[in-house]
Amino acid sequence: MAAEEGGAGRLSASFYSILFAENPTVRELFPAAMDVQRDRLVAAIGYVVDHLDTVDDVLPFVTQLGRDHRKYGIDESHYRAVGSALLTALGRFECTEPWTDDTEAAWSDAIALLAGTMIDAADAEAGPATTGATVIERREVLADLVVVRLRTDAAFDYTPGQYVSVQIPSRPRMWRYLSMATPPNDENIVEFHVRRVSGGWVSPAIVGRTEVGERWQLSSPIGDLGVPAAGGDDMLMVGAGTGVAPLRAQILDMAQRRDNPRVHLFVTGVHPSDLYCYDELAQIELANPWLTVTPVSERDDDPWWVTEPMLSPQGMRRRITGQAGKIIADYRSWTGHDIQVSGSPGMVNSTLFRLRAAGIDNRIRHDPLL
Repeated sequence: MAAEEGGAGRLSASFYSILFAENPTVRELFPAAMDVQRDRLVAAIGYVVDHLDTVDDVLPFVTQLGRDHRKYGIDESHYRAVGSALLTALGRFECTEPWTDDTEAAWSDAIALLAGTMIDAADAEAGPATTGATVIERREVLADLVVVRLRTDAAFDYTPGQYVSVQIPSRPRMWRYLSMATPPNDENIVEFHVRRVSGGWVSPAIVGRTEVGERWQLSSPIGDLGVPAAGGDDMLMVGAGTGVAPLRAQILDMAQRRDNPRVHLFVTGVHPSDLYCYDELAQIELANPWLTVTPVSERDDDPWWVTEPMLSPQGMRRRITGQAGKIIADYRSWTGHDIQVSGSPGMVNSTLFRLRAAGIDNRIRHDPLL
């Protein structure tokens, strides 16, 4: 897929065409606009393939997906239909490697393992598939970025650093993944940082239309970003834009503990205004000697519509200008660090490339579906 221009898109389009043609009733489970769904499929397949050599690392992710997919009301027959359509689409995909009987058998075994893992995870869950939540606060940070706080109807258990799929009333069936920006708490409050995505369906509705009292649905949490045990490796965290949200949740949780590893958090973005969370995190840094926060932006200027600076004078003095991945890779040696990267796919990929080019072979964690 990587070698063929547009190959990923062709594979996902072929898969869904086969799935819907052979199983017409399945179409109603999906939103009318399929662009995000197609991207998510390819991201999930790529993540699994990249981790085939360490299957024990990928199966927990697949287990989480199985619990999350309960929200669709699907059963084993749906998994069989998806597996069959995917196998057919892969077999039809033209690439430099021939599709042999051995290739088909290997993919068939892999799909059966993944589907079986998801089915078993869903069957093992006794609780409800989704949790209701009520919007209690909407705060505009930038013209295209809002902080939304909700109170869940029941205790909502997750690990700081995870994300969840949400459904808003104005976009039924259009589930979107958002990272929790706060750790679990006794008040059952969750916070999301949402930026308007150009051409998107859900994020513009959240940024522009969300009102206090609105009812959302939250599915099961996903992701393996998380606070390490006390005495663990030192950490490098890189958060771009709203990608800082799951890292913020971990930092807030760690600030409540006595023993933490040393953490160096880079808050990054294109413009200084993208570093909207820096000042708050800098205040946490002052009270926690294990934490270092460094702001980085590619440019020194903000867009014309940003009327007030997002950084304090201290933050402006500390900010580094340049390409974040290169700056971080050249900053110091990160060997032996637990590394987490969170942000847009382009930012994550460029940062991973820079770190690996610098000889960093640590396990680098990032969320494949965001």
